[in-house]
Amino acid sequence: MILNIRVDHKTADISKMEKSSQKLDVLFNTIIERYPVNEHLNIKTCNRAELYLVLEECDIENLITNDFVIESDDNAMTHLLRLSSGLESMIIGEDQILGQIKDAKKRSIKEGCSGPVLQTIFTKAVHVGQVVRKKTKINEGSLSIGSAAVELAESVHGDLRCKKVLIIGAGKMGTLVAKALVEKKLKAIVVANRTHDKAVVLAKELGGSAIHFDKLDEALMDADVVISATGAPHPILTYEKLKDVVPDCNISKMVMVDIANPRDIEEDVSKLGVKLFNIDDLRGIANRSRKMRETEACDAEKIVADEMVLLKRSLKHLEVEPIISDIRITAENIRLNETQKAFKMLGDMNGNEKIVDDLTKVVVERLFFNVIKNLKEAAENDEKNILEAAETIFSKKS
Repeated sequence: MILNIRVDHKTADISKMEKSSQKLDVLFNTIIERYPVNEHLNIKTCNRAELYLVLEECDIENLITNDFVIESDDNAMTHLLRLSSGLESMIIGEDQILGQIKDAKKRSIKEGCSGPVLQTIFTKAVHVGQVVRKKTKINEGSLSIGSAAVELAESVHGDLRCKKVLIIGAGKMGTLVAKALVEKKLKAIVVANRTHDKAVVLAKELGGSAIHFDKLDEALMDADVVISATGAPHPILTYEKLKDVVPDCNISKMVMVDIANPRDIEEDVSKLGVKLFNIDDLRGIANRSRKMRETEACDAEKIVADEMVLLKRSLKHLEVEPIISDIRITAENIRLNETQKAFKMLGDMNGNEKIVDDLTKVVVERLFFNVIKNLKEAAENDEKNILEAAETIFSKKS
């Protein structure tokens, strides 16, 4: 069984998402205590937290909760293919999710958490995401979360050209914000990050300046726009901090856009007169983007449906891979042994060994071509009797 458990922008606002993201870890621990989990992988971004599991069995009814969407098998896989295509994103067609899926796959492989099933599924997901972007215009001129954050700031200040912008966080989201700001010809851009070297690199790209995190208070004093996107587990800008740092004459003019999850900026900050936005406020921009891409989304859905058929076929092939592997290993061992015997009997072959070696490879390959093809077709058609017979005939005996 393949299981997907998730919370995202479709089912939760930022407050609920923060809480549910933590609950997801608790639920995962509960699952691994109750059921044998063969493989697992998680994806966490600013507007989603997802868990993918491969289990022998699981009573989904016992897991159902209002905090999460829980889907299995075909529905779970279809969701992932739609996700990689940008169809599940808040900003339809955005490219960042594809990179996040690639990163999640690599991390899971490195940690030894994913096996043949999840690797097959996620390899297909990455492929589908690339095909959709190649064959449709779903991401043409598309917004990113970063550019949407800049658009929110512009909705208050208008032209940002003469404004001073402070970016807190030089990770992937901070970089997206930076890219959206490059063409604005701002008066000043300041980048703050806990790892100062990253801030320096990003600031250099922007023609701005980098500061150490302990100098954040000074940068806040005269910033017009603050866009925060760190990975901190708790707020870094609080009501008390801003009240003491930012002069009253500046604070009412300040725009803050928090695109972190969990949030970087305490909600009470708005009581100071700051115009505070978070991920929930991106929904209006996202809806406009969605309407612009309806036709491309339909084309992407067709690609997902076609690729889903191929994915299911690949997973069926995995079921007979142990038998096929036994056939190939046994055949190769026999071929090598018998070829070596032939070489000894023939003596000096004047460099023609490769001809004999290639010949034996072709013979073995052709002998078993139809056998392997028929086994794969039997798996696709759920012909259990054929698979059981093949296992009896071809599997190695202990």
